[in-house]
Amino acid sequence: MKLPVPTLWLAAMWVSGCATQPAPVFQSVPPASTGGLGAEVAAPLSSGKAESPLIVTPEATLTGRVAVYNEAGRFVVLDFPIGHLPANEQVMFVFRQGLKVGEVKVTGPQRDHNTVADLVSGEARKGDEVRDR
Repeated sequence: MKLPVPTLWLAAMWVSGCATQPAPVFQSVPPASTGGLGAEVAAPLSSGKAESPLIVTPEATLTGRVAVYNEAGRFVVLDFPIGHLPANEQVMFVFRQGLKVGEVKVTGPQRDHNTVADLVSGEARKGDEVRDR
């Protein structure tokens, strides 16, 4: 079986192209500069103390979404993650695109991951974010 000449030519070019690429050269990171202020200013920056470990704490904000808004009754059905429902009589804030647009007061009833709240002030739409802070 004969291979077409263009196929052999393409294979030769591919092999030669991979063989001629130079290996990447990595350079070491230069030491931090003192900004030209001298060693007397740089000394306090390196006090010899060990760096304290970075502490990361999860945010404890209760966050949900408006699932349904009833304009006539001025109430909303709020959807929260499973196991993170607000308490009855808790006031929460409604945000749309990061801006506060209303306040709601949780009245219940609660079922699964949904609860009902009355709109106290402002407005709400389906999909708005609800937070306790």
